[in-house]
Amino acid sequence: MSCSQSSNPPVDVILDCQDTVGESVVWDERGGALLWVDIIGKRIHRFNLAQSTHDVWDTPDFVTGIGLREDGGAIVGLMKEVCLWDFGDSWQSLAAIEKDRPDNRLNECGVAPDGAFWVGTMQNNFDAAGAPIEFSEKTGAYYRIQADGKVKRLTDNRFGITNTMAWTEDGRFLTADTMANQIYAFPFDRDQQALGVPVPFAKPLDRGLPDGSCLDSEGFLWNCRVAGGACLARYTPNGQLDRIVELPCSWPTSCSFGGPDLRSLFITSAKFTMSERHLQTHPHEGNLYRVDVGVAGLPCHRFQRIPKPT
Repeated sequence: MSCSQSSNPPVDVILDCQDTVGESVVWDERGGALLWVDIIGKRIHRFNLAQSTHDVWDTPDFVTGIGLREDGGAIVGLMKEVCLWDFGDSWQSLAAIEKDRPDNRLNECGVAPDGAFWVGTMQNNFDAAGAPIEFSEKTGAYYRIQADGKVKRLTDNRFGITNTMAWTEDGRFLTADTMANQIYAFPFDRDQQALGVPVPFAKPLDRGLPDGSCLDSEGFLWNCRVAGGACLARYTPNGQLDRIVELPCSWPTSCSFGGPDLRSLFITSAKFTMSERHLQTHPHEGNLYRVDVGVAGLPCHRFQRIPKPT
């Protein structure tokens, strides 16, 4: 591994949430709060930074990701469907994904710059009780969900674990296959809403495996290194490793810039599959972290929901 610098800025635990698989953190600038999910815990978190208030909602199924909506609600990925949710008990189904593949589930989710909701799928890796199960097939694919619920397939089913969703200003879609330890760059035709042939974005890194990512205001990609990576890797727009930031958690899973000036980087983490012995000596696994990496981020995109007829 070589890069321009490695750094160890102070990393704060801002919430002792003890998620089994924390994921999909986003910053709601309107409410001054972070939103994220605990996949195995079947719950959604909201943490208000200024007030230090923490809300938790149970979900009707294992929850895989969350995005913000322009109308103030949220859009949520469950195991096999995408739902609209308004921070309560009501869930409105918007789209079903891969009904013909019962062994697959949704994984990574994100709102694209055009206001559509993208999801990636994978072969399911836990049972009905949330316990890990073995999996090895590469059956994941990517889909785009419009505001009217129309689903467009973007790829065939050839990915192991779909992770990372970032859209660059020069028209690329950056994503990762965790199983392959590879981040890819797809050419993205915005007019046709189609992906081209992917190419490797960066060389495989020998620090864990790639999970969730976000872009900063300079166009650099911040990638969480899961499965023992215990760090964030920052890549230049052309895929060169720029920096490693060490973290006090073994499995960082997703990241998002937030705070009033978008200068704090927030990181979720997981403790899925970890032994009791490990957790006794590493009590902060599964918590929410914050670090100042010296650069500002970008605001999260919002899903454009079609208004109801009046």
